[in-house]
Amino acid sequence: MESRSLPMAAATSMSVAIAIVFLIYTAAPLGDAASVEHTFIVNQTKMTRLCKETQVTVVNGQLPGPTIEITEGDTVTVHVINRSPYNMTIHWHGVKQFRNCWADGVPMLTQCPILPNKNFTYQFNVVGQEGTLWWHAHVPGLRATVHGAFIIRPRHGAESYPFPQPHKEIPVIIGDWWEKDLAEMARNMTKSIFLSYASASTINGLVGDLFNCSGVPKEGYVLDVEPGKTYLLRIINAGLFSEFYLKIAGHKFTVVAADANYVSPFTTDVIAIAAGETVDALLLADAPPGRYYMVALPNQAPLPDTQTPEYTTRGMVRYKVSHSAGNGTTILRSSRGAEEEQGGYSSGDAPMVPKMPDIHDTITSFYFHSNLTSLRHHGHSLVQQRVDERLYVVLSLGTICKKGQFCKRGDSDENLLVATMNNASFQHPTAIPTLLEAHYYHTGLINGTTQELPKRPPLLFNFTDEALIPFGPKEMRLEPTYKATLVRRFRHGAVVEIVFQSTAMLQGDSNPMHLHGHNMLVLAEGLGNYDPVKDVARYNLVNPPVKNTVLAPNRGWIAVRFVANNPGVWFMHCHYEFHLSMGMAAVFIVEDGPTVDTSLLPPPVNFPTCSHDNSLIQTI
Repeated sequence: MESRSLPMAAATSMSVAIAIVFLIYTAAPLGDAASVEHTFIVNQTKMTRLCKETQVTVVNGQLPGPTIEITEGDTVTVHVINRSPYNMTIHWHGVKQFRNCWADGVPMLTQCPILPNKNFTYQFNVVGQEGTLWWHAHVPGLRATVHGAFIIRPRHGAESYPFPQPHKEIPVIIGDWWEKDLAEMARNMTKSIFLSYASASTINGLVGDLFNCSGVPKEGYVLDVEPGKTYLLRIINAGLFSEFYLKIAGHKFTVVAADANYVSPFTTDVIAIAAGETVDALLLADAPPGRYYMVALPNQAPLPDTQTPEYTTRGMVRYKVSHSAGNGTTILRSSRGAEEEQGGYSSGDAPMVPKMPDIHDTITSFYFHSNLTSLRHHGHSLVQQRVDERLYVVLSLGTICKKGQFCKRGDSDENLLVATMNNASFQHPTAIPTLLEAHYYHTGLINGTTQELPKRPPLLFNFTDEALIPFGPKEMRLEPTYKATLVRRFRHGAVVEIVFQSTAMLQGDSNPMHLHGHNMLVLAEGLGNYDPVKDVARYNLVNPPVKNTVLAPNRGWIAVRFVANNPGVWFMHCHYEFHLSMGMAAVFIVEDGPTVDTSLLPPPVNFPTCSHDNSLIQTI
């Protein structure tokens, strides 16, 4: 059994350390699979990025948190020790958790949250997947700092990659730096109070030299490369609110995978990556030795959409050059001028800066995502030709009266702004037991406390009409909505097709939709309103990309298909934090199949239980 655990925070007591050692060496692996083991201590620590010491919630004192590296087929065991003041769960984003929904990490849907000063051990197998995924807290706001990479390597090693074996593999995590209280920010969003925004963007936890304190540029991420070598960048967007464009001056990327699924390789100078997505890209160090900025720019919908603070950040790609030591050996040193060695830069040694897309350029994202196709194996199509159930899911905003049935609409403090799917806003359950337990034990609770997600919107209109973005008479009649715990049931093995339609209702933003427990085939995407007659002809039924997070473009649509073959209770939601907290979510329940091997496993023996006095604070 392989055991890995990163160093604990310095403040951890000796008694906790002894408990951790006991947990690590007494947990048994599942079956004959190799075991990779980690201990996550979630606590609060003070960090400084923008001249201000900020208390942040992190794992093992790190930002980003520990990288989990496994081989396909391994068993993963993670002991989570919650020393933070918040309820906590960890979601293994993109890991299918086949028949093991108990480890999916969604509070009150699949498990009771890990309360402060409590522990819980996640254990699961990773079979039939390889590539870059990630893990993060599934509590409001806190995934901004509680997250890390989850890397699955092929069973036969890097030489079995369907692309040239890279010299090194580098996680590149794009995120946010917040000086605000993230839990308070999330609570405010559920009350239509939008007062908090990130203070900076980050690459691997560093804000970069576009930000300064008292005129001193801040530290940025540096990737040292050797001329002629190829590097596999495992890129993750862990940000709460933004899609990002990533460029490296003087270089191109070869995109080889997305969401831990191989794609037909293509070359590009810009990567578009939405919140929740991962992209694997090869970087060939083929430029003249020097320094080249790596820039991450968040995009946003153009006017008349509401404009929010968005911050570009940058790191550096720095070449190592060879110098002879005079004794027949070669020494690699970073490429820099004499003045840099003394603390400054010469004008001739200035790093090259890439030309970035405009912050309001959403077409570049549309073209990037449209260019993804699956890397086909043996000439077989991945697409199920029959469809058992079709859903047309409209992603929008609306309002609910705070008091009574009637209230003023539009820009009024009498209503609550919510996010919706088919004009219904998700109400996170607080009843005990969890939805997964109620489903497994057939308690009848689900039927008594949930409503069915409608398969189509109650009203058809021009969803992408720009006139719906500002408050006004045209959108006011479309605002009224309601809250409910939305559930949709699927029989085991059903082939489900969903068209996600973004709208212009009070905003014209894109929507990165994440489905737990399954991958989706992206059949087509387009701008404007989906046309069920003409757009079906555009479907890629040969080699569509396979994703766990799909981006419904700004005022556009995306059509996906998946097979409901993983029994359990699975969350489907937008990965923008404000959309999720405001209710753009639903639960997909997949029934058991006809055999033991197609049925949900029983809960683990250490499964946490809830009580009515748990004070379940904001647990989505």
